[in-house]
Amino acid sequence: MNRFRTTGISGDLQGDLPAHQDLFDSTRPHCPRLLLVDDEPRVLASLQEMLEGRGYAISTAATGSAALACLVAQRFDLVLLDLLMMDVDGHQVMDFINLHDIKADVIIVSGVVGIDSAIGALKRGAHDYLRKPFSREELLHTVENALRQRELQQTNRRMAAALEVSEKKYRYLVDASPDMIYMLGHEGRFTYVNDRACQMLGYERDELLGRHYTTLLHADDVERARYVFNERRVGERASRDVELRVTCRAGPIQARAAGTTVMTISLNAIGMHREKQEPHTPTYVGTYGIARDVSARKRAEAVIYHQAYHDILTDLPNRVLFKDRLGLAMLQARRKRTELAVMFIDLDRFKLVNDTLGHVHGDGLLQQVAARLKDCLRKGDTLARQGGDEFTIVLPELRSRDDARVVADKFIERLQQPFDLGGNEVHISASIGIAIYPEHGESIDELLRNADIAMYQVKDLGKNGHAFYDASMQDALHQNIALEHNLRRALERNELEMYYQPQIDAASGRIIGAEALIRWNHPLRGLIMPAEFLPFAEESGLIVPISEWMIDTLCRDMAHWGTDGEDALTLSLNLSPHYLDHSRFYETMQSALQRYGIGPGRIAVEITENICIRNPQHAIEQLKRLGQLGVSVAIDDFGTGYSSLAYLHRFPIQTIKIDQSFVQQISDPDGHYPVVLAIISISRGLNLDLVAEGVETEVQARYLRAHGCSTMQGFLFHRPMPLKGFVNVLNA
Repeated sequence: MNRFRTTGISGDLQGDLPAHQDLFDSTRPHCPRLLLVDDEPRVLASLQEMLEGRGYAISTAATGSAALACLVAQRFDLVLLDLLMMDVDGHQVMDFINLHDIKADVIIVSGVVGIDSAIGALKRGAHDYLRKPFSREELLHTVENALRQRELQQTNRRMAAALEVSEKKYRYLVDASPDMIYMLGHEGRFTYVNDRACQMLGYERDELLGRHYTTLLHADDVERARYVFNERRVGERASRDVELRVTCRAGPIQARAAGTTVMTISLNAIGMHREKQEPHTPTYVGTYGIARDVSARKRAEAVIYHQAYHDILTDLPNRVLFKDRLGLAMLQARRKRTELAVMFIDLDRFKLVNDTLGHVHGDGLLQQVAARLKDCLRKGDTLARQGGDEFTIVLPELRSRDDARVVADKFIERLQQPFDLGGNEVHISASIGIAIYPEHGESIDELLRNADIAMYQVKDLGKNGHAFYDASMQDALHQNIALEHNLRRALERNELEMYYQPQIDAASGRIIGAEALIRWNHPLRGLIMPAEFLPFAEESGLIVPISEWMIDTLCRDMAHWGTDGEDALTLSLNLSPHYLDHSRFYETMQSALQRYGIGPGRIAVEITENICIRNPQHAIEQLKRLGQLGVSVAIDDFGTGYSSLAYLHRFPIQTIKIDQSFVQQISDPDGHYPVVLAIISISRGLNLDLVAEGVETEVQARYLRAHGCSTMQGFLFHRPMPLKGFVNVLNA
């Protein structure tokens, strides 16, 4: 018997199917549909009888035309077709099936013996050929075999379709991934890259495939990258989160630039292996890896790191980084047995600039100062901002301490040049303390502390200079600490005393007022002037209780001589701006006046002109409250600060005092002293009282009197004196 069968699926695919699954069991849920076509009724009935009871859905057609109608109306899995029929023969039916792409397999059941009929059926896609007569077993076997192969082919097609869908999904996920996905061959050349890799690197896919990975790496990272891109480890031992730098073309692929840029990637890589014929002998075939662009994160980390160790305003190292660099410099100096210098710089009068021009200009000044200081340093020196207006410097590898002195002189010279702050020309200076390692300290904190002590020594001596640390400065510091401690107890021990310097009407020589000045009768050091202890009082907060003591003492003393007929005498008291900002200032003054029965018109409060600029609105409110109380206001040391005629016009001020520094310049009665003349003109124009301070010679008195200033105070007339002496002068 001749049979023609198509080839089944490969043994490899059959081996991949689960062993327990029987796709051809008669209990399978799909019921095969069979069409039996034969124009001999007995043969048709015989075919139907042999196939019934096998789980098939059977339809019959007694003619070729009927078979065509069935094929159009229904779907069949298998057609058992006779070739020789009267109207439409079997070949024509198969042509119809092929023409209309009907998915049905055909088994020819025919009694035709000629080979041409069999060849014609085979060419038209017949699955098998049964020659009549045939046995039931042969028929059943042929049908079952055809259905089995059909279902295997359908399963194969479904699996192929699923694989195609899966591959499309995989390709979409891979190409749409935000990460670069690649594969390298065992030689280190790219065998696959996804779309993202092309976009990130700026190359077409064809340009990357076959290219060696080293051509994309930053030169400094090639050696470190070899074990990553040639990764042979698997599982938990695979390379993870390794950061490398790669070069990529600048700009998009469509508009490439000639240059390249550097990108930082975080790389995960795992080796790919192929098993040999012998067990447990893997062969390395390449690397599979995923890389992510972390350039933005690296830049952010760099910014965060920079901000953690640098001052935001000046971009200089902060105190943390400064101490780290100082520590390294000390290690090198110890190893090389050389010296280094630590400088502590504090800007003089910076607070005044900040208060008068505002914090924006103050910040601009700090930035300009930082730039000037940097210009004076070597490449290996470190300039840092400690905070506020304080800077620190490390000068390593000194040949001698004269090197540090030269640098300090450069600083002072550069800082004395004017600064332009929004059109305002500002002059400042600096106090610089210098400590030498290892002579002045062998630790970071010790060197900084001693440089700081030297800087304060410069400030105490008049500022605008530099000084090297000396052990004697430590003794002076201890004395200052002791002075501050004793000052806290001075109030309790009644060691403070008020002195009075009379103010004279130069025309008549009559005393018309006096300025109250505080003194400290120290039990060991004797009489201490206010310039020596009031700065400590302001820094420690003692200025508040001391100022309240001054107000109370002044009113008490006025009550003492008030009965002597000197009601017209006015007493002025110089109060600290820090105390004038205090909330209890007005209440304290009012309470003291009421307690001692003093008329407020006999009191004048002296303030420096800078308080009017530091917080104008607050100053206006405070001074207006004093005016409502009846207390007059005088500006002390006029002309030495940032004067403003607008402030003089707006503020409730009755008196201005010419500072003694201008008065002391007068040496010729016929000379021209424009500042003094200008202040006198201002007082006249604003209808303000005028007092000249520090008058010590007749020439000064005559000049002032000749140009319209008749109220004076100074050593020419009287020195400051205790209350008893002042009362004696009044009664003389």
